[in-house]
Order: sequence, then C-alpha cells, then structure tokens
Amino acid sequence: MKKMNRLEAVLWNIAFPGFSQLLMGHYIKGVLFVVLEFIMNVQSHFNQAIMYSFLGEIEKAELVINYQWLMFYPCVYMFSLWDGYRSAMPSDERYSYLPFVFCAYFVTVGLMISPKVTIFEIHPGPVFLPMLFLIPGILIGGLIKTVLKVRFKNQ
Repeated sequence: MKKMNRLEAVLWNIAFPGFSQLLMGHYIKGVLFVVLEFIMNVQSHFNQAIMYSFLGEIEKAELVINYQWLMFYPCVYMFSLWDGYRSAMPSDERYSYLPFVFCAYFVTVGLMISPKVTIFEIHPGPVFLPMLFLIPGILIGGLIKTVLKVRFKNQ
C-alpha cells in the first residue's frame, strides 16, 4: 500500500472522491466512493448545475438540480475526504474529524436554504452558497477540535 501525506490525500479526494483511497490501495472503499459520487452526480444533475452557476445562470441551475439526490453529496464527499485524511494521519492525532463533520453539516444546510438566500442582492444558488458554508464549517469544527485538544491534552 502506498503511503501519502494528509494534504495529498485530501487534495486527491477533492479532485474526485475515492482517488486517495485507490492510490493507497484501499480498492473497495475507493471504488465505492467513486461509484457513489458518480451516481449522486448524475442523478442530481450536479455538473449541469455547476456549469450554469459558473455561467451566471443561477435560475437554470436551480431548475435542473435534483435536491433529493444532491442532499447526499456533502456527507459522502466530506466522509471521503476524512477517510483519505484519516488513512494518512499519525495514529495519535485526535479530533481531526470535527472540521470534516461540521463542513458536511454546514454545506448540507447551505444547500437546503439556497433557494431562499440572497446576499447583498446576489442569489448564490445551489452551488455557490453551499461552497460559502464550508467556511463556517471549517472554522467551527477547527475551533471545537482545538478546544478539545487543549482540554484533554493529558488524557
């Protein structure tokens, strides 16, 4: 099995969920993540929504997206990132799952409320609002991780 560092594992999974697992020789997990990503992406019409969003056609993105399928995406995506990170991290590292978990929660909430949210008279839509919600997820998860590490340092 190939060993990789945490950043490399996360970056491969950002490119496509399951890639770092495949590269590290965890073939069953890797194939599972790739297949899940493909199914969710196709069924939710996510790539088409991304294309419309980047072209500034947010209304078309909202019309084409299947929210029922897309709601699975953040949790599977973040779990894939976490699993790649976990496979590459030192065994004594603790609480590093928290930023990933909170990102999954916040991105999912951002997706759910995206049809109703306007920021400074701009409607970010189902692609950009969830991406913005990564920021509080990382910050809150990172803060809780830091507090727990300090609180339980000697345990």
